[in-house]
Amino acid sequence: MPKFVIAPHMRLQEWVAEEKGYFSDEGLDYEFRDEIVSPDGKRHDLGDKIGAYQTFEKGRTTDVSCACHWTVNVAASKGHGKLYADAYSVSPAGIFVPVDSAVREPGDLKEVPISVGYQSGSHYATIQALEQYMPQDAIKLSFSDGLLFKRMELLMEGKVPAASLFSGPYYFLEQLGFRKVIDTTFMMASMITGNPDPEDVSKYFRALRRAQRDIDLRPELYTRYYKKEMPERFHDLMDTRRWGPGERLVFEPYTRQVFEDSFEWISQHGIFAQGQMGEGNYHDAVVSTACQPMP
Repeated sequence: MPKFVIAPHMRLQEWVAEEKGYFSDEGLDYEFRDEIVSPDGKRHDLGDKIGAYQTFEKGRTTDVSCACHWTVNVAASKGHGKLYADAYSVSPAGIFVPVDSAVREPGDLKEVPISVGYQSGSHYATIQALEQYMPQDAIKLSFSDGLLFKRMELLMEGKVPAASLFSGPYYFLEQLGFRKVIDTTFMMASMITGNPDPEDVSKYFRALRRAQRDIDLRPELYTRYYKKEMPERFHDLMDTRRWGPGERLVFEPYTRQVFEDSFEWISQHGIFAQGQMGEGNYHDAVVSTACQPMP
């Protein structure tokens, strides 16, 4: 039986579980694999209109990975894996601008290019937040500025007027005095790829559940782990003692209603071309405890 492959995804839980020995306590035979981040951040820069969905199309090499729930919803509907329905997570996120920006209120972002990841959480969440203030055709999204670290750096350098950020970059720009114009917090979901042993999947999530409790109790002990995934050129500027815990795992079901409502929202907003979303059948797209299909 091959080792269970774990790739941390811009959050603290896997690092805490590793430090505390929770994966080993569960008897999980595993390895860590860096799928996206790298010391210089270049592995996270996938290019124009290549985002989370495209990495599922290409095929992820970890047994369990995660992305925004919208993308996992569609990717699972297209047969690129199975959405794990026994847990989801919630990631703080927001649209940031420089402190001297003329943008003061969400309505000021009308027609302003906002750097987001294509068909990634920031893409959907920006629309979801701003359509309260303006029609969708007035929300100008820029997909040419790379994924998370690249658009963070472009905003720091004054090369883009606004960017949607989450995880470490969210807290880093907040620390540096950049201004959050609107909160865009969004749900994440997990994707099961291939055919891992169902018991290994259960062991993995049991370990993460223990780690989440530790983070809830003493977040300041673990925010240092953001440095594991942020490009090294930023480390000297980072004061992770000031940062928050970021993405929080919620061990509640990702229900049929949530799945169907999300699928419908994506369809209504034209984020995927006609016919590219799959059937949106919950039974076919989702697995539950021990990797069994949902009833």
